[in-house]
Amino acid sequence: MDMTNLSAEQARVLAKGPFPDYPFVPKSFVHPNGLTQSYLDEGEGDPVLMLHGNPSWSYYWRHLVLGLRDGYRCIVPDHIGMGLSDKPDDKAYGYTLRSRIQDLDRLLAHLDLGDDLTLAVHDWGGMIGFGWALKHGARIKRLIILNTASFPLPASKPLPWQLKLGRDYNLGALAIRGFNAFAAGATRQGVVRPMPADVQKAYEAPYDSWKNRISTLRFVQDIPLAPGDRAWDLVEEAGKRLASYADRPAYLGWGLQDFVFDHHFLKGFEEALPRAEKQVYEDAGHYVLEDKHELLVPRLRDFLDRNLL
Repeated sequence: MDMTNLSAEQARVLAKGPFPDYPFVPKSFVHPNGLTQSYLDEGEGDPVLMLHGNPSWSYYWRHLVLGLRDGYRCIVPDHIGMGLSDKPDDKAYGYTLRSRIQDLDRLLAHLDLGDDLTLAVHDWGGMIGFGWALKHGARIKRLIILNTASFPLPASKPLPWQLKLGRDYNLGALAIRGFNAFAAGATRQGVVRPMPADVQKAYEAPYDSWKNRISTLRFVQDIPLAPGDRAWDLVEEAGKRLASYADRPAYLGWGLQDFVFDHHFLKGFEEALPRAEKQVYEDAGHYVLEDKHELLVPRLRDFLDRNLL
């Protein structure tokens, strides 16, 4: 890989590779605050915007990019503090959902992708993507929704203790930043089919120090549970508007062995998007594209090919 034009953080993380099935050369966008955001821009055609969550990065979407880039333009950002993007401290960046949405808005304005977007989301990517869509919903023409949320925690679903520990207690914060408990744990608890060691290494590579794990913790601490939480109004409003996408092609791909985004969240999307196609796997976890990419990627390609813009 030619690292000549890479940012320092892109080069640092990629030097830990090579990472399996990630042959891409990332691009960079510098925000007005001086922070560099990394993103993939692969292929040509109708743009498919893929948004990852926590504690993953653009690596999560690699199989779908490889399966689409011969006919679609795949745009895959790494959120600030994640993946190959810069990892500033709290003084240089506000780690909030609003900041994520603003970052996405600036990046997409820079890329000038037009008004026919396919939004693909996973984990926090759902709240970021549907949060961005509060002002730009008309530009979203198709949806790919994988183990995520765009509405508050369902009343019947308790917050898992692992997230509560990280969100509300210093001990959890220490585990996440001091021992990489969240990123490393996700590579084991987020799948049913064990990840190969080199794939685990790729997922964990960006988060190799206390400093570089700041975003994995701040995402957990930003989970909105009630009015007054910083992200509550955005997630509440996104939930209210979810049904407005029911007239657009949508595909739900779900791993039911997800201890966070389980059947409660799947039901929320099924009720709001009753016409959505779906593939639900009893034997897949949170990282459904890890457990089932051989099956799911061809289904998603077929979905897009059948629902041309």
